[in-house]
Amino acid sequence: MKKLLILSFALLSLMACNKNKSGENPLLAEPENPYGIPAFDQIKLEHYMPAFEEAIRQQKAEVAAIINNQEEPTFQNTIEALDRCGGLLDRVNGVFFNVLEADGNDEMNEIAEQVSPMLSDLSDGIMLNDTLFQRVKAVYDKRESLGLDPEQMRLLTETYKSFVNNGAQLSAEQKARLMEINKELGLLSLKFGNNVVAETNAYQYFVKDEAELEGLPESAKAAAAEEAEAAGHKGEWLFTPKRTSFTPVLQYCKNRDLRKELLMAYTTRGNHGNANDNKDVIVKTMALRIEKAKLFGYENPADYILADCMAKDSKTVDKFLESVWTPSLEAAKREAAELQTMLDIDLPGEKLQPWDWWYYAEKLRAEKYNLNEEELKPYFELNNVRQGAFDLAHQLYGINFEKMDNMPVYNPEVEVFKVTEADGSLVGILYTDYFPRAGKRPGAWMNNILSQYIDANGVDHRPVIINVGNFNKPTKDNPSLLSMDDVETLFHEFGHALHGLLSKAHYKTLSGTNTPRDFVELPSQFMENYCYEPQIIRTYARHYQTGEVIPDSLIQKINNAGKFNQGFVTTELLSASILDMDYHELTSVEGLDVNKFEAASLEKMHMIPEIIVRYRSTFYNHIFTTGYEAGYYSYTWSAVLDADAFAAFKETGNILNPDVAKRFRHLLEQGGTRDAQELYLEFRGKEADPQYLLRRKGFIE
Repeated sequence: MKKLLILSFALLSLMACNKNKSGENPLLAEPENPYGIPAFDQIKLEHYMPAFEEAIRQQKAEVAAIINNQEEPTFQNTIEALDRCGGLLDRVNGVFFNVLEADGNDEMNEIAEQVSPMLSDLSDGIMLNDTLFQRVKAVYDKRESLGLDPEQMRLLTETYKSFVNNGAQLSAEQKARLMEINKELGLLSLKFGNNVVAETNAYQYFVKDEAELEGLPESAKAAAAEEAEAAGHKGEWLFTPKRTSFTPVLQYCKNRDLRKELLMAYTTRGNHGNANDNKDVIVKTMALRIEKAKLFGYENPADYILADCMAKDSKTVDKFLESVWTPSLEAAKREAAELQTMLDIDLPGEKLQPWDWWYYAEKLRAEKYNLNEEELKPYFELNNVRQGAFDLAHQLYGINFEKMDNMPVYNPEVEVFKVTEADGSLVGILYTDYFPRAGKRPGAWMNNILSQYIDANGVDHRPVIINVGNFNKPTKDNPSLLSMDDVETLFHEFGHALHGLLSKAHYKTLSGTNTPRDFVELPSQFMENYCYEPQIIRTYARHYQTGEVIPDSLIQKINNAGKFNQGFVTTELLSASILDMDYHELTSVEGLDVNKFEAASLEKMHMIPEIIVRYRSTFYNHIFTTGYEAGYYSYTWSAVLDADAFAAFKETGNILNPDVAKRFRHLLEQGGTRDAQELYLEFRGKEADPQYLLRRKGFIE
């Protein structure tokens, strides 16, 4: 999966102006548009540091006012006040970190390195302030007598837990050490991510002889030729470790050496012993995470992290992963044997290798199902697919999407959409940014620029949400054409966007995607189900040249092949989840050698050598930069939920059933205002059944 969601910093509300007085910092100015859209066209590098400094100063003053309040602590003057403070910093964070991730540069990286310890100090100064904690505790201790509604009770409980989980009950000496740890972890996270981007951008492989590209589709060759020309190598073909560049080579190129070259370039990023090597960063990160967990009385980081998730502890996660791992590995072994048979025909005596899997899987798919990805791509033009996702949201939830031209954007490739209810009232604003660039990190994700919340005057501030991807850029001859996997990615991230857009929480702390990590992937993965349904495919799959709706014969092929290669897909994913857990169940880094540790982890799970773990340690951004540590399992955990949730529609005979859709929208609107398990039980009427997922993948009948 693609799917990156959580930033290392809270990306909450943002408002900025479109019109700005000369010399005024646009990050600090009040908005002059009704949507809170930031003035990207006016923001310059020199605006960021003064904005951060002023925003931090303001939040410190707001928190000091709560601490120094001589009145008895109440829900309103302490808990609500904390949720509502820091608005300016939320806005500055929302601009800076979104641009850093999607369109960053060396100068922004330097600013991030300066800002990270400042933000860490601010957070620790709040969470570790004993006077403030005693006010929070005083309200918490009398919570049952306060007459709070369920959402207020949830905010109070989560606020108290946040203070405890961030060190409020530690000794003075422990608090001082925790502050040092948090500061160091923030800088290490930045360094890890920057190293991955630098490694990705540094590698270029030029092919001079077109004969070496035998089998590669013309569209992929055209894209590689344009990249080479842009790099000053006209008449050659350029390939990089970006998925849009090397994936077609793995799937179609007969040149085995080239397949190996590019796959190894991708899977060894951050592991070359140079300035961008991440092995030492990993060891230092894990040492600090272990020390932090032990400060809180936990044996390992996993149990400390999971205490606030649906799974609750590492043993539950390990048991869950094992239950899915066994059938997926067995399926992968059967698939490997089938691919080996095909390899034996081409290269007798050779052993199937990771760089052979995609190539022979594609040949086998064509042989078994008469289905070729290149045959599908002309029907999956990016704008049509996005419109299909919009149309689906309209059918399910009654909302509408309208493109907004001439809005400020941080890059010309970004587009903006206004989202409204049927009566015209505002739901929110959606930004989309779909193409790779040098300053963008790999993967796909959703973030908030402005979170939804209701202020003290009862005004509902609607969200500004962004979907980011790394899909194929248009070429001179063709628009952006997606693979079926890309289509799934777009629908996935759009599901996250709907979770943020439809939020109806009172408090920003609880709105949108502020849920347990092993629940947050449910809305996104739920949407993936629809992109394969025939009645939905017909709404977005139209030939980019003729406008012809995709033929039923191709739809049938897609569905016939739906369970194809699922052993590989699931094993690749689960191996990364298990590797994540192995790291975070460590109790010491003594003698930790990253490469040996990873190899031992894969050997322990009996990983077959024909498959490489989805994210090798040194470019595993999910667990070392984006807040998914001891949490990558959540994609599979949520897959059980999403398969079960989609079954609620299927069982009615109508995948757009309005009554079921109304219940699911209610789940989306709640954000983190209620217990995740309680929300799901209310929607489904029962606990999720794993059998739906196993059947969908073809692991059981």
